Amino acid sequence: MGIDRPLALVGPTASGKTAVTLALANLVGPLEAVAADSMTVYRHMNIGTATATAEEQARVPHHLVDLVDPADEFSVARFQRAANEAFDDIDARGIRTVLVGGTGLYHQAVIDHLSLPGRYPEVAAQLEAEVLE
Repeated sequence: MGIDRPLALVGPTASGKTAVTLALANLVGPLEAVAADSMTVYRHMNIGTATATAEEQARVPHHLVDLVDPADEFSVARFQRAANEAFDDIDARGIRTVLVGGTGLYHQAVIDHLSLPGRYPEVAAQLEAEVLE
């Protein structure tokens, strides 16, 4: 990330993070947001998650919103990869970035460059079988 490290804005749902992001864009110029929220990645959840409106996203583009269907699995590792890709894309265009959302683990995965373990499908299957017994 050549411009600057992205700013990080954390807070609970509907606490004003989008309003702060829009105000920040007015102060610093072009800005794009990377959503760090474990629910806004899912389509059709905009009302319950207080996702930025289409008008707000037209003013400040938001990345990682409405990526997958609610039935799809979305992991912290997948978020981390997608966020880093978004940062690289935004940075390549010379635009500042703000990481905004309420999922602390998503923030930590990006900011602290967490090394996340792989998946172990056989262990998951075993645990699931035990629960169903």
